[in-house]
Amino acid sequence: MNISGNTIFIAGGTSGIGLELAVALQNEGNKVIVGGRRTALLQEIAETHPGISTVVIDVDSSNSIREAYESLTRDFPDLNVLVTMSGIMYPEDLKSPDFLEIAERTVTTNLLGTIRLAGQFIPHLLAKPSATIVTVSSAVGFVPLPITPTYNATKAAVHLFTESMRVQLADTSIQCIELIPPGVRTTLMGQENSESALPLDDYVSETIALLKANGEATEIVVEAAKPLRYAEVNGEYLNVLKMLS
Repeated sequence: MNISGNTIFIAGGTSGIGLELAVALQNEGNKVIVGGRRTALLQEIAETHPGISTVVIDVDSSNSIREAYESLTRDFPDLNVLVTMSGIMYPEDLKSPDFLEIAERTVTTNLLGTIRLAGQFIPHLLAKPSATIVTVSSAVGFVPLPITPTYNATKAAVHLFTESMRVQLADTSIQCIELIPPGVRTTLMGQENSESALPLDDYVSETIALLKANGEATEIVVEAAKPLRYAEVNGEYLNVLKMLS
């Protein structure tokens, strides 16, 4: 992926990693559009960050994805990068009657949202001489955080979906990159003040540096994510799982 000169749509770019990444990519010389559910928040982003465009999208809805796609490809025909950033993360108690409702919402947003976005945008991206799909899994997709079982499962599934997509698209113009974040100081799971989580600006600056360093990268793994990403390979899986437990 060339780090500049792209037209990038970030679905789920209205806060946290998504918004910080949007600003960083704009600063690298890209046209960036962020998508999200809340129109008031989108308006605030447009006013606060001149040059970043916005579109309403709810990745839980196939109709909303289709409508956003039609708007984006009409207004930004040069769009050549899709970032599937949308995600939710909640603690779950498998013994609680509330568990299933949380689990189903998590699967719909994190996994089905990613699959639906890819399926909707791939035909458009195939027509571009150079295009990229960026998915977002998580370090806990490789060693689970036991308090969030469905989140872990969806991120493991996003990893495998991306691996398969990369193989199927290998003979096309579409590059597939997987971001594998560690815990980052965002509102996700209330980590914004967590000393054990990586500061948001540090995560994004390291991610941008890795993208610049290797345009052919398949995974972007910052240093803080490596202990989980490579735990099984390094024979540390059980020790890391015990730590997360």
